Amino acid sequence: MYVGFGYDIHKFKKGKNLILGGVKIKGFTGLAGHSDADVLIHALMDSLLGAAGLNDIGHFFPNTNDKYKNISSISLLQIVYKELINKNFIVNNVDITIIAEIPKIYHFVDKIKRNISKVIKLSEERIGIKATTNEKIGFIGQKKGIIAMVVALINKK
Repeated sequence: MYVGFGYDIHKFKKGKNLILGGVKIKGFTGLAGHSDADVLIHALMDSLLGAAGLNDIGHFFPNTNDKYKNISSISLLQIVYKELINKNFIVNNVDITIIAEIPKIYHFVDKIKRNISKVIKLSEERIGIKATTNEKIGFIGQKKGIIAMVVALINKK
């Protein structure tokens, strides 16, 4: 068994769509980033890459490369999953925590699980998604951004 941890943080940026777990969340300001700034998927990719002993997403998808400008993070997750498959890994489970004052994530959990499940070939029951606030403390508590943390467990085939 191999365990990886992923962490990402993005600040809100007007004029961008809010995408979490591949779900467009209407009515909220999006996140700043080179890609679609899907903080949840970014943390997931880093957890999977770390578990496999590979480099982080900045190595695979540098923000200096215009090829990845505004790209869907779900499509990047597909690339990461192929890397795992090529190294003979399978994903056992992932546990995701979102820290945000807004939006309330529970409305979107089922759609996010479906999106992730399709890409990494993992049953939705093996994907944990939780959300919490930062109790109005700090950057996140002031509604200036979102944090995602993910733990992934992978095994060799």
